[in-house]
Amino acid sequence: MSPPLSLCLDFANTLSWRTSEKPEEKLLSYTALVQWGRRAGIVSVGEARAMIKAGEPSKGMLLRAILLRESIYRIFAARAAERRARPSDLAILNETVREALGHLRLVAESKGFAWRWLADIHAASRILWAVARSAAELLTSTHLGTVRVCAGAGCGWLFLDLSRNRSRRWCAMSDCGNREKARRHYQRVRQTRPVRND
Repeated sequence: MSPPLSLCLDFANTLSWRTSEKPEEKLLSYTALVQWGRRAGIVSVGEARAMIKAGEPSKGMLLRAILLRESIYRIFAARAAERRARPSDLAILNETVREALGHLRLVAESKGFAWRWLADIHAASRILWAVARSAAELLTSTHLGTVRVCAGAGCGWLFLDLSRNRSRRWCAMSDCGNREKARRHYQRVRQTRPVRND
């Protein structure tokens, strides 16, 4: 089964308030990476427990995850701004995609065929591979033109704009959209308030 196209954007958004003065890092540990993979449906609850109990398979796993995340973010942010992606970011993504594809196999199922990871692969690697595969599929899909960067002050989240007229500006109307509406309202009220000359 293919990962959802938005999986890579969700992963990129594990650094919240990216363009603010105080970005919030969600991947503070290997455990946080595994828990994100479980919530995203990449690994099962049992796999996640076993991975956390076993500990990080290599000291570089979390570093690799953040390096991949930042490359994915820059690639899609550049595309949203109609700029070219940096070759170094594409190289990082391509390396992870190459690894991932080398560990996928077609298997027969009752109603056809499906992609499955080789059984002996450590689940932590599968988290990064699923993210990279999602990024590659989104970059080569018709939905690429719908990738946006939230216009909310300090937010910077990536999202797919699947609205009817492709005019969505916020990661969520209930969050950045409402914050922006409140800010504009405050400015209008301030501009129309009479100046007091006491």
